[in-house]
Amino acid sequence: MGIEYKKSLAVLTEFVGVEEAENLLEWLLKNPKGKINLASCVHIHAANLQVLMAVKPTISAWPADENLQHWLSVLKK
Repeated sequence: MGIEYKKSLAVLTEFVGVEEAENLLEWLLKNPKGKINLASCVHIHAANLQVLMAVKPTISAWPADENLQHWLSVLKK
């Protein structure tokens, strides 16, 4: 699974596919103060990126991969 949900943190790990976008949106709506950890993420499907852009959660950790960091820079506040 590409997302591990904890009480107030969603950890996006390795490859986060399109099938996880709906669950991510539901979790963020139920946890409006929830944070996102992208440290282990190496690929995120555009559907998940759209969820993050729409909800604008706090990002607690950015990906180690510089290219992915660049593409996710639209999430920086």
